[in-house]
Amino acid sequence: MAERYSPRAPAPVRLPARIADVALAAFTVVVVVAVALAAGVRNPWAGPIPLALFLGVLLLVRRRWPMTVLLLSVAAIFAYHLAYWSPAGWIWPVSAAYFTAAATSRVRWVAAIGVAQLVYSAIDARWIIGRNLTRYLIHTLGEGVLLAVLIAAGLAYAASRRAGDRLREADDRARAAEERLGIAREVHDIVAHTLAVVGVHLNVAADAIAEEPAEAAAALRLAKDVRNQAMHDLASLIGVLREGPTATVPQPDLDAIGKLVAEAQVTGLSVLLDEQGDRSTVPATAAVAVYRIVQEALANTLKHSGATEVSVTIAYRPHSVTVRILDDGHGHLDGGVGEGHGLMGMRERVRALGGTLTVGPAAAGFAVQAEIPVASSSP
Repeated sequence: MAERYSPRAPAPVRLPARIADVALAAFTVVVVVAVALAAGVRNPWAGPIPLALFLGVLLLVRRRWPMTVLLLSVAAIFAYHLAYWSPAGWIWPVSAAYFTAAATSRVRWVAAIGVAQLVYSAIDARWIIGRNLTRYLIHTLGEGVLLAVLIAAGLAYAASRRAGDRLREADDRARAAEERLGIAREVHDIVAHTLAVVGVHLNVAADAIAEEPAEAAAALRLAKDVRNQAMHDLASLIGVLREGPTATVPQPDLDAIGKLVAEAQVTGLSVLLDEQGDRSTVPATAAVAVYRIVQEALANTLKHSGATEVSVTIAYRPHSVTVRILDDGHGHLDGGVGEGHGLMGMRERVRALGGTLTVGPAAAGFAVQAEIPVASSSP
């Protein structure tokens, strides 16, 4: 069975929709009364006006109870035609009710109600056959065509609503996947850097504990400090997840790169930081990306490359930021087995900002270089 749009549980109707319902109700009242007057009805209060008001009031709740509105509207038309002679049609006065009900999952019932109404109207107007067969055919076939158009329009509207819902769901899933990917990058960057630095300090402590206990104790204290900072960063990230998308937490930026360099230097790695240009022109998103790239590159250097020296060069230009991390090791690529989560995370960060990332062997060792475009400061 084909899937059809089914209204969700009743919810507060938005103001534009409520205004549209009021306008449609007023239009129905005016048209029904106008047609009655044009057809020669002398006393509109004796039938047409009460019918028009009743149909108009029903349209105010058509979104909440579409089938109920349709049934009551059709019943009112039957009562009107039984009580008063009228040249007015059977379908067009309740067009809005048919359209609304046809957009629900009960479209078959809507069609059955419409067909029953058309059959009755055809029988009721049989006296016209002897006088004007053409008029009779126009009367019956015209209302049949109108009913088909209203049901088709309701189905098309329901289909468009379903398509819109699917697009919104797809957008929601894409945003959720993007958020999960961002969270995974943050967790990886924090944990990978922490494990790399802590691992170096633990190795130092293990080697020195017998002969130089003071040096071993200092290495353990440094490892503990790095671990505590990582726990704080993870707690902040988890707090954001618990509190929802409106929660904010300060992200490390260019000012925190010096701390990364200091942590790497404490492990015995010689790190030279060279910043060129004015960092104040760099937007926050690019600043966080540069920090994470330096963090991941230094973590990989400590874990995999066997390097003793590394240079970090950051060039701030009017249209871009270039960051290059070059070490004298034998290369890494997240363990030497291909692109792991860290390198993938760097590529995704840079790509999201419209930049480029190159990673691979260099003349003096191994290099990571990213170029991230930024807004021009010139008008």
